[in-house]
Amino acid sequence: MNRWLPQPLLSLCLWLVWLLLANSAAPGQILLGGMLAVALPLGTKRFWPDRPHVRRPLRLLVYFSVLLWDIVVANLTVARLILGPVRRLRPAFIRLPLDLTDEFAIVVLAHTLSLTPGTVSADLSIDRRTLLIHVLDLDDEAMLIARMKQRYEVPLKEIFAC
Repeated sequence: MNRWLPQPLLSLCLWLVWLLLANSAAPGQILLGGMLAVALPLGTKRFWPDRPHVRRPLRLLVYFSVLLWDIVVANLTVARLILGPVRRLRPAFIRLPLDLTDEFAIVVLAHTLSLTPGTVSADLSIDRRTLLIHVLDLDDEAMLIARMKQRYEVPLKEIFAC
């Protein structure tokens, strides 16, 4: 199975995304999406150094739910900041100390922060212990760091067993 489907979950997600983007369940779209869902992971297999070990898959679903909620809330907050009454934004760079050791979990955290409007992951320290993040509007750095660690890093440590 691993020979033809090195990343079965990725293949399933690619196939579903293809069908959603095509907005069709026609047999040709199902077949083409299936072919791409098999071919893309096979073609990129050598770029995946190790398969991430997901220790708690149900926690991963909770994590995605929290992330989706945070994206919606952050979109509304950024829209309010930009479209609302004139207000002086307080952009800043902050350094998030990392407790994660697994490289894949660090990448997921960096992407999570970049997906949330108002924050962008800018750099990872050479020792992989600090993540530099740009924040659109910073009120309290310590509170923001604590929130990021609690909402994202702690669950990732549980999910990826690091």
